[in-house]
Amino acid sequence: MNTKTSNSLFERAKQSIPGGVNSPVRAFKSVGRNPLFIAKAAGAKLWDVDGNEYIDYVGTWGPAILGHAHPRVIEAIRKVAMDGTSFGAPTELEVKMAELICRLVPSVEMVRMVNSGTEATMSAIRLARALTGREKIIKCEGCYHGHGDSFLIKAGSGAMTFGVPDSPGVPSAIARLTLTARFNSIESVKEIVDQNKHEIAAIIVEPVVGNMGCVPPVDGFLENLRSLCTKEGIILIFDEVMTGFRLALGGAQERYNIQPDLTTFGKIIGGGLPVGAYGGRGDIMQIVAPSGPMYQAGTLSGNPLAMTAGFETLSVILEDEKFYQKLEKKSQALEVGFAENVRSLGIPATSNRIGSMSTLFFTSSNVRDYQSALTSDTKRYAAYFNAMLEEGIYLAPSQFEAGFVSSAHTDEMIEKTIRANRKALERTLRAE
Repeated sequence: MNTKTSNSLFERAKQSIPGGVNSPVRAFKSVGRNPLFIAKAAGAKLWDVDGNEYIDYVGTWGPAILGHAHPRVIEAIRKVAMDGTSFGAPTELEVKMAELICRLVPSVEMVRMVNSGTEATMSAIRLARALTGREKIIKCEGCYHGHGDSFLIKAGSGAMTFGVPDSPGVPSAIARLTLTARFNSIESVKEIVDQNKHEIAAIIVEPVVGNMGCVPPVDGFLENLRSLCTKEGIILIFDEVMTGFRLALGGAQERYNIQPDLTTFGKIIGGGLPVGAYGGRGDIMQIVAPSGPMYQAGTLSGNPLAMTAGFETLSVILEDEKFYQKLEKKSQALEVGFAENVRSLGIPATSNRIGSMSTLFFTSSNVRDYQSALTSDTKRYAAYFNAMLEEGIYLAPSQFEAGFVSSAHTDEMIEKTIRANRKALERTLRAE
């Protein structure tokens, strides 16, 4: 596979961008190669600057639920851009988007737009602290909630990939306010709460983890979190930046029938453009300025391009009653095909999937938390990733990320991917 132009661009990028990339996992370090520079995308396919074509299962890390460059979304963006890209003033578009989110998500009565998932989670934590008058928060090992200081303690995603879960630059005073529990262990959460009575402002959790690979909740975990938070006066925050509108119209909270106090969003609600939002019960959200004393602002928040792209994306989904059933069918077919290949070849691997999110972990362990995810053979994953790339399949360049199926993936693409999976697995065996 010729990647000469990508390699040249990477060397050039390193002269002006730290590490040559604008987000760490993109550097492809954990898979032992230089990153690919993408020239264009359409539907479920990507093309790099050297002309190589790939079936894409990264989906710009989640937002591309309709595939890339959906004609209706592109046309809607084009039309609104003709009237201006940003005003720093209210528009009807942001009102329509807020109304749609409030209509679709069970727990959200009011919502505030921001520009990224990180902004959303930082703001939600500040709001919880303002409401409760408490300072400490609980997060789970391996859950990634953006790069805010409060969250880079045993974080997932790039932090796991690079083996530096605690980032330099995070003040120790702030780090001490973040307490870390085990995902899927309500006992570990209760123990922390008991040791810090009346000091916990919020528990923030990915209801389905996507940033240590796809890890669904075990039965009862989310229900028990809800009960504990209600009992102790703790704000329960679901980070649905990844799962929001991905697992159902109402997100993971609809799928699992659990209502958090606050929810954070991103990715799909921007249709591929930079966006974030946080919302929840009306009495809580009224504390946000200018209604209340908790300050949060943003020049580009609710900008017309992002609101249009997100609204049009959700509109396309809403027009198809069977949208999520179709995604489920494609994703299940991929899972079954991979599982058969793994079984017949005797590869120590296990797959987690919920809806159109999934991860093939190279471990024989049942992956249900941070520690079990870490048993994965990252060297085998690197070999597998590169073999799949040679077969024209673009996966996440890290063992600790979820993959995504979009409505643009065809049955033929799924079948091709299953065949490529077998060839890639066979290559990892020969390399042993």
